[in-house]
Amino acid sequence: MQKYDIVIIGSGLGGLICAAVLSREGYSVCVLEKNDIPGGCFQGFKRFGRTLDTGVHYIGSMDEGEILHRCFSYLDIMDEIKLVRLNEDCFDQIVYPDQSYSYAMGEERFIEVLAKDFPDERENLQHYIKIISDIADAVTVEGFRKGKISTSNLDIFSLSAWKTIAGITQNERLRHLLSNPAMLYGGDKAVSTFYIHAMTTSSYLHGSYRFLGSSMQLTDALIRKIEGNGGKVITRAQATAIRCDQNRVSGVEVNNAELIEANHVISTMHPMKTLEITDRTTNIRKAYLSRLRSLPNSYGFFTVYLIKKKNSDPYINHNIYFYADGQDAWHRTSFPDDKGVIGVLTSMRPNEEDIRYTSVVELLTPMLYKEVEPWKDTLYERRGDDYRQFKEQKTEEIFQYVRQFDPALLENTEHVVTTSPLSYRDYTGTPEGSAYGIMKNYQNPLSTLIPVRSKVKNLLFAGQNVNMHGVLGVTLTSLISCSELLGEEYLAKKIGNS
Repeated sequence: MQKYDIVIIGSGLGGLICAAVLSREGYSVCVLEKNDIPGGCFQGFKRFGRTLDTGVHYIGSMDEGEILHRCFSYLDIMDEIKLVRLNEDCFDQIVYPDQSYSYAMGEERFIEVLAKDFPDERENLQHYIKIISDIADAVTVEGFRKGKISTSNLDIFSLSAWKTIAGITQNERLRHLLSNPAMLYGGDKAVSTFYIHAMTTSSYLHGSYRFLGSSMQLTDALIRKIEGNGGKVITRAQATAIRCDQNRVSGVEVNNAELIEANHVISTMHPMKTLEITDRTTNIRKAYLSRLRSLPNSYGFFTVYLIKKKNSDPYINHNIYFYADGQDAWHRTSFPDDKGVIGVLTSMRPNEEDIRYTSVVELLTPMLYKEVEPWKDTLYERRGDDYRQFKEQKTEEIFQYVRQFDPALLENTEHVVTTSPLSYRDYTGTPEGSAYGIMKNYQNPLSTLIPVRSKVKNLLFAGQNVNMHGVLGVTLTSLISCSELLGEEYLAKKIGNS
């Protein structure tokens, strides 16, 4: 029987960062992944000779001296990932039928660029950036050096994202523009917290980058470090039970057969799914499980991959968001019967051989699980003709939408590949194919912010369901989980001074 200091369930970014940190600090670790390919949202899949990314399109906070850059430097993987820095003056272009606008990197540049289109709103833009910066200051490299991973308090989570933005300006178009990062965290006007909006926005203002090649290179780099530190990453290994003795985890059962003993377990699965496979001899109450089951998940995405003819389309070094008249970045989950295209995020993959050209263009639009629920009991590539027809119709709707803005974007396409929330559910194991996990609710933050400590003594949580969405959020949550074993001051200073 195998035994490890720590068994980690799930090989998404959260699980791999936990494993890389803890193995670097001398723990014996084993990562269990139920799928054939590790990586979660950072895994890729091959179609027509191209590797397509599952869920990550660009990454922020990667300039030297920023948090993610410092974390990856501590893990010694910065030299192993290839990145392209997006345009400083326009890393995100937001396009309406009548006009386009630019998000620029850096607080001052962000204000200056938008103030050209909204000269009467300069003070309001300064106020917006001040609020963003004040919140983002809860997580800084300087804070790490002082031994603190985060200094956030609960009051920050009690601010409404939409109400805060609406209170900054009366200009309706500017409200829509400042809301644009909502698509990057599954924003919902009714419930989303401004804390996540601020952290997400600040992250991209401080170093927006795109992977040169598949984002899976980050997965590969982390696994090499884990294995180099003596750890293991095992695929096709589904955690089917978490065994306990006197409210302590004793091991994890794999594939209904082998038991791997562990002193601690960190699960990056949805907390509800984790506790459902945990022995009932623990202190987990049915009421707590029921509460977890009742928490709504963020929406998913329908993604269209346009595989381009070689060296046919120029690579554009920024992202493009398309919105029709009257639309904004908030997906209207309060209107679940609205199945139309609600905004499209366009992201390009630079050709590794010649960065002047793009090899793949991705078109993403938010989608509620309700649209694909009729096929919820089917398996990937075995969903039937009606599902194929549904995807073809949705693809054509997206094409018609994009043609309003840039019909040339669809030209020179050799192949079209599509994925839905069902694909996401099956590849990443997220309930309902949610792109960002449990929705955080400013009205009752305690109910949707899951502590990293579970009610079982040596069972910890990590991943995007726990604290904050996105690459930065998942990384910070992983560090908080690891600090339960290493100590926050020790780990923070180790990273801050790396």
